[in-house]
Amino acid sequence: MLSREENALLTQVGPGTPMGELMRRYWQPALLSRELPEPDCPPVRVRLLGERLVAFRDTQGRIGLIDEFCAHRGVSLFLGRNEDCGLRCVFHGWKYDAEGQCVDQMNEPVPFSSKVKMQAYPTVELGGLIWTYMGPPAKRPPEPQFEWTQAPDSHRYVSKTWEECNWLQALEGGIDTSHAPILHRALTNNTARAGIAPAAPFVRGKAATLEVDTTDYGYMYAGVRPLGEDQLYVRTYHYVMPFTQIRPAQVGGHGDEWRPHIAGHFWVPMDDENCMVYNWHYNYGLDAPPLTEEDRVERSAGRGPGEQLADFRKRRNRDNDWLIDRQVQKTETFSGIDGIHTQDHAVQESMGPIVDRSREHLGPADKAIIVARRLLLDAVRTVQEGGDPPGVAPSYYGLRAIEQVLPREVDWRAELGPQLYCQPALAR
Repeated sequence: MLSREENALLTQVGPGTPMGELMRRYWQPALLSRELPEPDCPPVRVRLLGERLVAFRDTQGRIGLIDEFCAHRGVSLFLGRNEDCGLRCVFHGWKYDAEGQCVDQMNEPVPFSSKVKMQAYPTVELGGLIWTYMGPPAKRPPEPQFEWTQAPDSHRYVSKTWEECNWLQALEGGIDTSHAPILHRALTNNTARAGIAPAAPFVRGKAATLEVDTTDYGYMYAGVRPLGEDQLYVRTYHYVMPFTQIRPAQVGGHGDEWRPHIAGHFWVPMDDENCMVYNWHYNYGLDAPPLTEEDRVERSAGRGPGEQLADFRKRRNRDNDWLIDRQVQKTETFSGIDGIHTQDHAVQESMGPIVDRSREHLGPADKAIIVARRLLLDAVRTVQEGGDPPGVAPSYYGLRAIEQVLPREVDWRAELGPQLYCQPALAR
């Protein structure tokens, strides 16, 4: 468990907070590229690390990410006109370029625009995401070139969902491997609802022994499950500081197929009580097939047609108890909630905006969570002392997460290790 003081330290992310200063040392996903589909399109509100920003793509295609509120009288620039290489406030016509510099003042007889500059953050567009760096310019890390960002559009997909709780409990719910064959379990092999079928090795295997190897980017961890008398089901993951999980997706929900597929999440803090979850998946390898249309719809995750509102909030949310169906809970799925990721969000949001970790009772199955908390606390101290935290170097670029059923006598590390740390095969 954490003390209440440590819990507050890890969950508060606003400007000037210790965790906020740590977070600002990494590239942050700010929005999807398709939210700004073309030059001079409408601007988009962005809430990130307790700051209210607005993003726009200017006439030349450059991305601006600046303070939402006009430096003149504080009007939201979300209302602004995106025109002629700048965003113009509709109140008095002050206009700002992609670097936040005021370039025009329609209401001033003697303009002083050169003296007015808004907060603006640098951006880079990779993998269908617009990323930003909000930390000290001298500490700006290499661009976040995960393998999936280098895959062609045909082989990758990225989406996002608003989760209504603190980023840390969302992250911890994701890196917790022991919950998956329980919360996400289907009760029958015949249901059409999303879930891990009883026939899948994830469900058939016994409780996992969790192994965690600390690295310079965070850690690699694996759930090792005895399967029958002579097999192991090994499921490996990577945790990349501060909010990234790479997870395997080679074995299908029914355990009857294998494909070169990897997925993952970024749990990005919007503020202390909300996070935006970026979900990505891709097929890897030079001979890999493209993603199917069903892969892109993400119906099984709970993001299918009609399941997300315009602001990326879920239709199934805590206001309606995630539309839990008690009859389905009795007969078809363990939770009675439709959508794998909706099930995750339901249990995490049910804890309240910020869970009190001083009341927990953790066990060996929580090892990944315990190690992540220690890494984050250590990283906060490192930044406070002027050092560089783990996960800013490009050592995570070639990571892959792999799952496999192996003979009991096989050394799983020797068998899977070469597949976990390879160079991207789908380079640009």
